Amino acid sequence: MPRLTRRQLPALVAAGLAAPALASAQAYPSRPITIIVPFAAGGPTDTVARLLGEAMGRDLGQSVVVENVGGAGGTLGAQRTAQARPDGYTLLVHHIGMSTIPTLYRRLAYDPINGFETVGMITEVPMTIVAKRNIAANNLAELVALVRRERDKINLANAGVGAASHLCGLLFQQAMNVPLTTVPYRGTGPAMNDLVAGTVDLMCDQTTNTTEHIRAGTIKAFAVTTNSRVASLPDVPTAIEAGMPGFEVSVWHGLYAPRGTNPELVTRLSRSLQVALRDPGLIRRFADLGTEPVPQEKATPAAHRAFWTADVARWRPVIQAAGQFAD
Repeated sequence: MPRLTRRQLPALVAAGLAAPALASAQAYPSRPITIIVPFAAGGPTDTVARLLGEAMGRDLGQSVVVENVGGAGGTLGAQRTAQARPDGYTLLVHHIGMSTIPTLYRRLAYDPINGFETVGMITEVPMTIVAKRNIAANNLAELVALVRRERDKINLANAGVGAASHLCGLLFQQAMNVPLTTVPYRGTGPAMNDLVAGTVDLMCDQTTNTTEHIRAGTIKAFAVTTNSRVASLPDVPTAIEAGMPGFEVSVWHGLYAPRGTNPELVTRLSRSLQVALRDPGLIRRFADLGTEPVPQEKATPAAHRAFWTADVARWRPVIQAAGQFAD
């Protein structure tokens, strides 16, 4: 169905041609909705999507099912969404990777910017610098000294090129001025499993994936990457406090629909997103994971698009300077 503009709509209504589109929008949703998560189950983006899906499902009156389509740094799931029928029944929850994919990947089977309608931002998640629990360091300064002393023996896990953990890890290496052997996984869940098992040494990952492990003592936390401490981890200092000036990064998540989705449906989804972000249960679970919903004014298509556009411009020179591309 062609996308209707506001200028076209009055004429179409007068001609009686907009009735099917409007009727479809008014009846929406009439069946379950699928949210594609482009990473493995159990990771932080998966957690955000499942909590959001539950809350949106209550508002929409339909089940919202999460489908994990991992691989290729989140591009496979994004491609599946971009190429899906634009009927409001296939959505995407993706993180900061949507800002870096346009630079990291020089050849894609879909348009990484113009292939989507923005629905709204969801949350901005702090990152944590963490390590296996028996690593021989007790604070960030000791960890940096250990890394510089034994760089050839220490590795850094991530969820794949372009994943949030990869980007944060890239900045961490730059801050230390020490390149490390990196171990990419197909998702943060498997990477975290190996960090807990002690198979890998370090990781930089979102609080949504690390908080419960930090509290349980199965991994060791050295810093959070925001400019103030996180309420759910009050004893973990910021990287700036711990002696790494300027090290600040958070991971934002957004909700997308395929390009060409009826504007009426995008508006309905955005309203449902805003309702979900006010849900007390979702707010409580986000707090447990060290994050919170974005302000309501960011959970709109226009605000989401503006933020995303600016973030693409922010990350482009960082990636180009590192010279690390995914293809």
